[in-house]
Amino acid sequence: MRKDIRILLVGDRDVGKSTLVMTLIKEAFVSNVQQVVPEVTIPPEVTPENVTTHIIDSSVRPEYREQLEIEIRKAHVICIVYAVDNQSTFNRIPEFWLPFLRSLGVNVPVLLVGNKADRRTVDQSIPSLSQEIGPIMSEFREVETCVECSAKTLTNVSEVFYFAQKAVLHPTGPLYDTQSHTLRPNCERALKRIFKLCDRNQDCILDDDELNHFQTKCFNSPLQHQELVGVREIVHEHQPDGVTDSGLTEAGFLYLHKLFIQRGRLETTWMVLRKFGYGNDLSLRPDFLLPPFDVPSDCCVELSPQGYQFFTTLFHAHDKDGDGALNASELADLFGTAPGNPWIGTGFPETTSTNEAGDVTLTGFLAQWSMTTLLDHNTTLAYLAYLGFDGDDTRAGIQMVKFKQPSRLLRERSTRSVYKCLVVGSKGAGKTSLLRGLANKPFAPAYQPPDPLFSAVNSIETKGSTKYLVLQELGPPHDTAILRSRRKLERCDVLCFVYDSHDPKSFAYLTTLRTKYDLNHIPLVVVATKGDLASVPQQSGGTTDQTTASAAVVDPDTYCQRLKLAPPLHVSVKEHVWDDLVHHLIAAAIRPHSALPGVSKTGQLVGRVVQRTLAVSLVLSVLAATSLVSYRWLRPFVGFLGWFSSFSGPGRDYL
Repeated sequence: MRKDIRILLVGDRDVGKSTLVMTLIKEAFVSNVQQVVPEVTIPPEVTPENVTTHIIDSSVRPEYREQLEIEIRKAHVICIVYAVDNQSTFNRIPEFWLPFLRSLGVNVPVLLVGNKADRRTVDQSIPSLSQEIGPIMSEFREVETCVECSAKTLTNVSEVFYFAQKAVLHPTGPLYDTQSHTLRPNCERALKRIFKLCDRNQDCILDDDELNHFQTKCFNSPLQHQELVGVREIVHEHQPDGVTDSGLTEAGFLYLHKLFIQRGRLETTWMVLRKFGYGNDLSLRPDFLLPPFDVPSDCCVELSPQGYQFFTTLFHAHDKDGDGALNASELADLFGTAPGNPWIGTGFPETTSTNEAGDVTLTGFLAQWSMTTLLDHNTTLAYLAYLGFDGDDTRAGIQMVKFKQPSRLLRERSTRSVYKCLVVGSKGAGKTSLLRGLANKPFAPAYQPPDPLFSAVNSIETKGSTKYLVLQELGPPHDTAILRSRRKLERCDVLCFVYDSHDPKSFAYLTTLRTKYDLNHIPLVVVATKGDLASVPQQSGGTTDQTTASAAVVDPDTYCQRLKLAPPLHVSVKEHVWDDLVHHLIAAAIRPHSALPGVSKTGQLVGRVVQRTLAVSLVLSVLAATSLVSYRWLRPFVGFLGWFSSFSGPGRDYL
C-alpha cells in the first residue's frame, strides 16, 4: 500500500480552493488567503490512514498553466472544486475539467468537491444534485464520489481530504460499478478465489471455524459467537441463498463485501484483498508471488516441513472420493485458485507415481513438488501463493540446504532430501524407459516425452528416512550443452551413463563424452539397458587419458574397473529387472566419494591425485633431508664454540 499521497485541488477561480487548504491547517475559517497556498505536508501520525499526505493548491491563471499540468501529472488524486452557489462552476466540470484531465493522459481518482455549501438556496435540493452528479459519474468513471463542504462553517472540510486519501488507498472503481450497483468482474473473481482458499475442507461453505480463521488472518481478531450470528442474520435477510445451517455460502460472502462497499466501508474489502496478495489492479502482486529469495551457488532449494505439510493437507482436502489419489477433475479443482496446472507440457502425470488408473497418489504429489522445488523453486513459491499457503510469508514453505560438493579426500555424507541425477546416453539407449520405470509406469517403447529435458521423480525409503530421486534425461544434442558447463554440472548429484547392451556402438558414445569433457568430479553410475536381449561386444570411442589410441573393442566392466567404479548395472525395464538401480543412484548421491571416477571404495584417490600426493611428499622429503644436512654441517661449529667456552678457568684468566 502506498506510503504517501499527493492531493491536488483544481477548479475555477473563486471557488475556495486555497481557503479549503488554509481552513484545514488552521482549523478555522480564514477570510483572506494568498492566491496559491504553498504545498502542505501532513505527517502520517495525524492521519487516519497513517500515510504522509501532500496537499497542493493550484490556479487557473494563464501564467500558472504549465505548473498546473505538471502537478496534474504528479497527483495521486484530484479534487475538482466548484462553488455550490455558482452553477457555471459545476457545469464546467464535464465541459472542461474532466476532458482536460483526460487529454493529459492521467488515470487517477477524481473527487467532486462542492464548496460554500452554507450558501445553498432552498431550491437547490439534494435530489436534484444527485440527478446532476449521476450522468457525470456514468460518463467519467474516474469520478469516485461527490462531497459537499463549507470552509466557512468548517463543515466536512477534513472529510474532503479523508475521502481523497481513501480514493487512492481504497478506490471504488476497481471494486464496484456505481451505475449497476454490482461488484465488478475482477473484484468478484478475486473474492470467489479468496472464498475457495478459506473453504479449507472444500465443502463450498464457510463454517464458523473457517470464518474465524479468515477473520483472524485479515483483521487479527476472531469473531464472537454473537457476531457470527449477526452476520448470518444480515445475510439471510437480504440474500437467502447466502447462508445455510452450516455457514456462509459463496453468494453470502460476496453479498457481505457488496454491503461493505455500499456503506462506504471500502477499506474492509481492500484489507481482505491485500491480505491475499492483490494490488490495486486486482491482480496478484509480483512481490507476493515471488518474494526475494536469493540462493547462493553452493545451495539448492527443497520444501520445508511446513511446505510438505501444506501440500499434504491440500491433497487430502481435494481428494473428494477418498481413494488416496487425485483424478483429473480433482486436480483441476485443486488448481482452481491458480492460473492452471504448472506441469502441463512436462509429461505429468507420467513423471511421478500414480495408481493403476493414472491418478496421482499422495506420494507422487509430494514427489512432484519436491522435483519442482529443486529444479525451479520460483514456480513452487508462486504456487504456494496461488494455492493459499497458510502464513504471511510463502518463503516458509521452502528452505535452502547446502549443496555439498563431492569430496575426494573426506567421506562426507549428504543430509539433503532431494537429489538430481542426469541420465546420459545415445539415442535409443533406453533413457526414457528408465525414467518411466522410476515413476512406476509400464514399459512403452513408442513413448515420446513432450519435453526434450524429460524429468521424473519418485521417493525412496533409505535407513528410516524418505529421499526423493529426480532423474533428468539428457540426450543428444542437449547433453553436450550441459556437460561442457561446470556450473550446470555442479547442480547435479550423480551422473547415470546409460548404454544399450544390444547395440555395439552405444557404449562408445559414453566413452567419447568422457574424453571430451571433465566429468571426474561428479559421481558416476553406469547402466546397461535391455538386459532381456543378448549382449554384444562394445566399441570404444575414446580412452580416459586421451593419450592412447582408441581401442576397437572395450569391455564395459574393465572400463569401469579402471575408473575404480562398480561394474555396469544390468537392467531390463521391459522385464522389470532393475538390479536395485534406484538405491545405487541414491547411495552415490548421498555418499559421493563412493562413486567418483578414480576413487576407490575406501575413499583413497588414485591416478592424478595420487601422483600429486607423491610429488608433494617427495618435495617435503627433500626439504626434510636438506634441513638435516644443514643441521649436521652446523653442529660441529656450534660444538666447537661450546667446547671453547667451557674452559672458564685458566683460559678466561689468561685472556
